[in-house]
Amino acid sequence: MKRRHLLGALAAPALMPASGVAQSFPNRPITIQISFPAGGATDVQMRGFAEAATRAFGQQVIIENRPGGGGTLPAANMRSTRPDGYTLAQFALPAIRLPFMQRMAFNPRTDFTPIIHLTGYLFMVLVRAESPYRSWAELVADARQRPTLVKIGNTGANGTPHLTMVDLAERERVEITHVPFRGEGDGMPALMGGHIEAMAAGSGAIQLIADGKLRALNVWVRQRSPKLPEVPTLIELGYPDMVVNFALRHRGPAGHGSGAGAAAA
Repeated sequence: MKRRHLLGALAAPALMPASGVAQSFPNRPITIQISFPAGGATDVQMRGFAEAATRAFGQQVIIENRPGGGGTLPAANMRSTRPDGYTLAQFALPAIRLPFMQRMAFNPRTDFTPIIHLTGYLFMVLVRAESPYRSWAELVADARQRPTLVKIGNTGANGTPHLTMVDLAERERVEITHVPFRGEGDGMPALMGGHIEAMAAGSGAIQLIADGKLRALNVWVRQRSPKLPEVPTLIELGYPDMVVNFALRHRGPAGHGSGAGAAAA
């Protein structure tokens, strides 16, 4: 979705005034809490969105990084936030997935108001440019010869990169060591420093690939990415049903039904 269309979707008809309060919305900065640290794909995309929204609204839109908790901290914080439209959360998939796997302090179906569906990631497996792995097959072969010794980072336990790597390892019948980080921004220094062999991450690494510092072994979309036309998809590599996407969503607290809350929703 192009940025002007994205902002239009956010502004109308959802921003049509529901009251005198809504007519003046926003009259102070808006904060969007995101689930991952600075420097990763989520952070980069959300800051771009915040810049565009700031220009459109005439009020500053602030990105607040809240990593940890497996990507659920912004969702947990929304339960105690006023539904006035000035504090929103970027929902990572763990905030939707984990409550169905373990007891959590919130219910993703009833405790929040959907605001907007933005965009998503191009997921991939990355290695350093000087890595001996020239292909995904070479990494798998090494993992088969050295069980548990190939360390692959991810953006958090039970997140999409982690669970996809679990699935791939099971399909290949290899044992790898999963190394969770609080986000892509924390995992990339570990990869660049040689502390892990590979990293399952998103499109925040595109520039590092372009700069010749990283190499992608696969991408998880249905067709090759125009940004990485030389990198094969999982489907091409022999996983015919594997297309892994991730949608960026903003949600607010439950109760965005009137006033400024309705304007934000």
